[in-house]
Amino acid sequence: VCFYVCLGRHRKSAAGGGRPLKTPRRSDSVTSPGVGESRVLVLNTGGTIGMTLHDNVLAPKANTLVQSLRKLPILHDELYAQQTCLYEYYGSENSLVLPLSKSNKRIIYTIMEYSPLLDSSNMTTDDWGRIGKDIEKNYEHYDGFVILHGTDTMAYTASALSFMCEHLGKPIVLTGSQVPIYELKNDGRDNLLGALLIAGQFVIPEVCLYFYNKLYRGNRVTKVDAGSFNAFSSPNLPPLATSEVDISINWETVWRANTTAKFQVSTELNRNVGLLRLFPGITSSSVRAFLQPPMQGIVLETYGSGNAPDNRPDLLAELKAATDSGVIIINCTQCLRGTVSASYATGKVLMEAGLIAGGDMTPEAALSKLSYVLAKKNLDLDAKKKLMAQNLRGEMNIDLEGAKLCLSNSRFIQVIAKSLSISCKEELEAIRDALTPPLTCAAARIGDIDALEALKEMGSNLCLGDYDGRTPLHVAACEGHFKVVQYLLSHGASVYVKDRYGDTPLSNAVRFRHKDVVKLLRKTGAHFSRDQLEEAGTELCSLAASGDLDGLEIWCLAGADLNRPGYDGKIAVEVVGF
Repeated sequence: VCFYVCLGRHRKSAAGGGRPLKTPRRSDSVTSPGVGESRVLVLNTGGTIGMTLHDNVLAPKANTLVQSLRKLPILHDELYAQQTCLYEYYGSENSLVLPLSKSNKRIIYTIMEYSPLLDSSNMTTDDWGRIGKDIEKNYEHYDGFVILHGTDTMAYTASALSFMCEHLGKPIVLTGSQVPIYELKNDGRDNLLGALLIAGQFVIPEVCLYFYNKLYRGNRVTKVDAGSFNAFSSPNLPPLATSEVDISINWETVWRANTTAKFQVSTELNRNVGLLRLFPGITSSSVRAFLQPPMQGIVLETYGSGNAPDNRPDLLAELKAATDSGVIIINCTQCLRGTVSASYATGKVLMEAGLIAGGDMTPEAALSKLSYVLAKKNLDLDAKKKLMAQNLRGEMNIDLEGAKLCLSNSRFIQVIAKSLSISCKEELEAIRDALTPPLTCAAARIGDIDALEALKEMGSNLCLGDYDGRTPLHVAACEGHFKVVQYLLSHGASVYVKDRYGDTPLSNAVRFRHKDVVKLLRKTGAHFSRDQLEEAGTELCSLAASGDLDGLEIWCLAGADLNRPGYDGKIAVEVVGF
């Protein structure tokens, strides 16, 4: 244990020789936040949702939102907050708690208010960077994030953040309202409540936008109505979730980062990008002026399925000259729905001029993607063009039907369906979804990657949990099947999912001392929860007292701090030898 004792003494000395500050423990109050809770950070950037009337116009007002929410029973349970010493426990008067949900879960949310609060029309790329960095700084301390934002540029912010947040594993939900939350009739309360419930209860690893009972992929939305509560539309992708009597998640549509890399935010964005909309009679001189340096990227909004006049050689010459000089031009349709194709001669001429087909991307997504890709200084022009044509965050057409087509062809499912006299697609899918969790968990337990691959090809979701909420990744981490863990992570499994007991794949791997699995999960971004970190001190002291070097090492690899005090206030180095 000597190495870890010395390490602990070194850290203690570096901190000034004193014992670390004591944090509140469960024993400090009759009841404390526990396993059935999740934490959400709310970034209040401004917008209509928190505005009040000043001189007959709506404007943001600082330091009023928390006090107002505290008076609304559907958004804050004051009795529970007092019983659990919530403000003490989380060290912030800006922490609130929702009433108990149908799933017997409490969502604690803390509001971080920006200063100054912004009307979204004043939002800039610098503000996007600030939001991204605040999420990155607090990423390990919260289960999900909600961003309060004005509706006018919310689609741009959602699109930009979807690209900036690389290897995302937790939900980020933007929301706001058309009417201030203080008004008698408003949409702000339902929007905020829905965003909090989704961010706090479901591991949807995307930047999303929640509005009017629907959760959309952030880079698929556009604002379509300035005078309705139903303000946003996702023209080419159905909602990820709907919130009616219950919240229904369309898990097959959820985008997952198939990677073992750790979450990070890329705040470098190129501002030399723009939107140019074609219209009948547009002059070549106007196009030439728009394409002049320092412009580096253009989203060209064309007609129909990506068409432009093929009888305008002057116009096409300007576009060709720009692409030849290194300007990346993305061809997006002006239509609300549909995709860019080369079915018509008028569309093919744009491809010949060097334009890149934007598929079914919204102009907001295409512009944000251009800004993100062009800022990649380690990539040459050809590599940037390839990235623009690729589906990076689910922003363009995805073949979601491929897996479903395999369903009715599966002999296994057919036999079960026949015995139950079932033939319709919906009931076949219900059978698949009911059988998937136990089958995938069983395959993970014995380390059978071939079985997992077969289940995936059948259309099964390898991220679903069983009746205890345990996913295949939980099981593989328990068993120490390193290659299975790698496989699951590469197919979108989340390291942040908790089972009904609050355990994550990381805590399972620590418990059964699978060192290589712990290292892989940590590399992917796995971390202990706040409660687990607070309880780690007692466990570390116990391991140190018993001279358990392997136990200390595995806990340290998982991110535990040797200076964390145990239940009696002592740290591990102080109990060695007892």
